[in-house]
Amino acid sequence: MRRSIILPSGNIDHCLQHKVTMDGNILQTVVDDCPSVESMHFTEQSPVERLHGVMMSAENMDGDEESLFKYSTLTNKQRGNEVTVRPATLDILSIHQLAAQGEVSQVVTHLSKDSLLLNRQDERGFTPLMWAAAFGEKAMVDFLLEKGADPSIIALERESALTLASSGGFADIVKCLLEHGVDINAYDWNGGTPLLYAVRGNHVKCAEALLDKGADMTIEADSGYSPMALAVALGHKKVQKVLEDHILKLLKKKA
Repeated sequence: MRRSIILPSGNIDHCLQHKVTMDGNILQTVVDDCPSVESMHFTEQSPVERLHGVMMSAENMDGDEESLFKYSTLTNKQRGNEVTVRPATLDILSIHQLAAQGEVSQVVTHLSKDSLLLNRQDERGFTPLMWAAAFGEKAMVDFLLEKGADPSIIALERESALTLASSGGFADIVKCLLEHGVDINAYDWNGGTPLLYAVRGNHVKCAEALLDKGADMTIEADSGYSPMALAVALGHKKVQKVLEDHILKLLKKKA
């Protein structure tokens, strides 16, 4: 049974403040003087934002390195550092954490010891490929696919590698996954498709890549939002234009 989340209408940036609890799993939405807010759906947190929430909470945790890395999979890109983690700590990370950090050599070592780790799902149902896709680690994605990772695996809440890449705005990974024949219209627990998540994040290049490969613009989330309706509701004019241009292209083909 799918859960409902809230999508406000009107100016979201001015009306809402999002706060994530320390466990990173519960989103509290605080509404400040926004009379136009209505009970709708599809803007709690995207799959990638929920992952980042869990990991970012570890930044303020006290404790030893082992407890930190149990909860944190922040990469170079998220931390803004030159080095992800010190080499001495790499051996305490799981293959999923290493994939998210783009540590290809370490993943090679893990796979040489146990090839079944390639498609091993963690407690969320995520594979190493899904973690790499969620954090934009293109080299890791390429490596895992070359080794035979299955890009069609679905996680516990029906997240897919394509959904995660689309939600994160990683157009190069989206294109790569599409070349491997993944379901372009797969929906998650929220009824969200890769295209809906690309629109939600205002990720123009991802939306273009998905539309070019035939993503269905008529599929609606559980809330009833289509990609176009969502773009309008969120005020994402650039991705809205991409959708409009695609519609015009389709109409011209039929004419």
